[in-house]
Amino acid sequence: MKALVLAEKPSVAREIARVLKCNAKNKNYIEGPDYVVTWALGHLVTLAEPEDYDDKYREWRLEDLPMLPSRLELKVIKKTAHQFYAVSQLMKRPDIKELIIATDAGREGELVARWIMAAAKWKKPFRRLWISSQTDDAIREGFRVLKPGTAYNNLFDAAVCRAEADWLVGLNVTRALTCKFNAQLNAGRVQTPTLGMIVNRETEIQKFVPKDYWTIRANFDGYFGDWRDAGGNSRLFDFAQAEAIADKLKGHAGVVADVRMDAKSEPPPLAFHLTELQREANRRLGFSAQETLSLLQRLYEQHKLVTYPRTDSRYISADIVPTLPARLKGIAAGPYAEMVRPLLQKPLTPGKRFVDDAKVSDHHAIIPTEQPLQLAALSADERKLYDLIVRQFIAVLYPPHRYQQTTLVTSVNGENFYSVGKVIVDQGWRAITSRSAERDEAGGDALPEQTLSSRKKGDEAAVAGMKINKAKTKPPARYTEATLLSAMENPGKFIEDEELRESIQQSGLGTVATRAEIIEKLIHASYIERQGKELAPTSKGKQLISLVSADLKTPELTAQWEQVLANIAKGKDSKEDFIARIREYTNALVKETITDTATYKADNISRVKCPLCGKFMLMVNGKRGKMLSCPDRACGHRQPEKERNPGSLRPSKHESRMNEQLIAKFSDNSSVSSNLGELLKAALAKKE
Repeated sequence: MKALVLAEKPSVAREIARVLKCNAKNKNYIEGPDYVVTWALGHLVTLAEPEDYDDKYREWRLEDLPMLPSRLELKVIKKTAHQFYAVSQLMKRPDIKELIIATDAGREGELVARWIMAAAKWKKPFRRLWISSQTDDAIREGFRVLKPGTAYNNLFDAAVCRAEADWLVGLNVTRALTCKFNAQLNAGRVQTPTLGMIVNRETEIQKFVPKDYWTIRANFDGYFGDWRDAGGNSRLFDFAQAEAIADKLKGHAGVVADVRMDAKSEPPPLAFHLTELQREANRRLGFSAQETLSLLQRLYEQHKLVTYPRTDSRYISADIVPTLPARLKGIAAGPYAEMVRPLLQKPLTPGKRFVDDAKVSDHHAIIPTEQPLQLAALSADERKLYDLIVRQFIAVLYPPHRYQQTTLVTSVNGENFYSVGKVIVDQGWRAITSRSAERDEAGGDALPEQTLSSRKKGDEAAVAGMKINKAKTKPPARYTEATLLSAMENPGKFIEDEELRESIQQSGLGTVATRAEIIEKLIHASYIERQGKELAPTSKGKQLISLVSADLKTPELTAQWEQVLANIAKGKDSKEDFIARIREYTNALVKETITDTATYKADNISRVKCPLCGKFMLMVNGKRGKMLSCPDRACGHRQPEKERNPGSLRPSKHESRMNEQLIAKFSDNSSVSSNLGELLKAALAKKE
């Protein structure tokens, strides 16, 4: 008897098969003496489409909404049906005694496997492989300690709830908006509030009125000082007041009123979880969140150099500590050899800042594996991202950055000027990375550091010069992917209710695994666009936010749902109760959309007419670039954008080919179609 191992991707399946000594390769699986290893291709099974429940849903009509089937059914995805059939046939083999789920160790990975099992009617025992890296040792250890499959039933329930909530809310609201305004509009429980934050920020920027303000800097003998009032404020919004202070300094010498010397210690940064790595890669390398995730996935699956990517933890558990020396030896190559050497010369005793079992959920932080490093095997971008991860990992194990900070207060005729100096005592972890413990985001009024010679209280300081500097207040910055990821992870600051704000700090908008995809979907749907590193809303995005329900465009509701999903995964909340509430909410959303009196006007109308119905087509973002799409949903024609003289009536080569296809479509043996074909042929010939 054998065990059937179900991986999520062929590449992962091949690695597992190699470790399990499965060498007989077939088209859809790899077999060995004890195991048969097969794979999904992502999802092979999904929720049924509306038209699968009733033919009337093939047409989008307001009167048919809301769509609330009594039970959501599953269907095999046509595109990958061949692989599902192969897997289901393997499941029916009499020599297969059990199934081992080896899909990604997370909520979505559980859903991939369980839906395949449900569609194939699997009834035999099953167990779960749960690993955080793809190294041979990790795979062997994972198979040694396989968990009962039923131990992850709650995780599966949470995954089903997520999928069904997206179906009920997303499909119903999307159809309601699209039918009501005759435009390609969609909304979702995570996507729409994310768009709402971007639109709200743009509104703040547009409404912002800059104000002039002034600061004062005095130059003393060998150093400078910046003016502050008694409350620590440096900005003066009245130029006359700034002039008055400057006049007070004339003819007066300064005196050192206070000298403070403080020993400072800056702890190492935390290790990366996915969102923080995406933020840092966007800030430092200009990578989009999706690019970072794709590169990270290759480092994990193909090169086996890092642990599981889709993690929300920045800590490791105590059982990982004994593996740290092996991980350090694995990365002791190239530029990292000298960094690692001091750590390997003494026992490693990382503290709570890195090791905390209570702060590790399904997966620990992203750290290097024990796999020996071969930098030459990495692409340029893979190497850049790997460098961020490795330096962060090494830095976490280094001592604190220690320095002596001197704060000098120089008083001139009753006005105080502040100066800050810094003397490094021990570089510590900053010898590895220049990144701060979290983020070097000192406020705009922070005192600049300078070299200060030894001074003591009461010393005289001659005023060598003084300058009044003019500046303007700045509007809030547009979101970049880095700052948007932060806002999605911590949406509490957008929520007024203190209790709710506190309750959602652990959930956020979406999950670490889905946030990059959400941003890409907003761009693809033409709701936002990249302008350099910034993300700006389009007219379509702004209008959508004005059309959707107030609940859907703010983070509160979505964050609550994510928290409930997390509780369902822990067995603390009921799947049935959650779905019942979602159904009620869907019904209310549809009614609100239908009765709304708002209007929508497309601003992406091109000068190209649809060849089928004659309406001016819309310019939209396609998977392969700009596309022209007919605004009439009943027509549905789409074609690539073409560069041609807008005034020319002569069709392009693409249009000519398309015209031939249209003629052939209508020119069959029936007399009716033949007549249509002739009419179309004549009309197109006249156009040419």
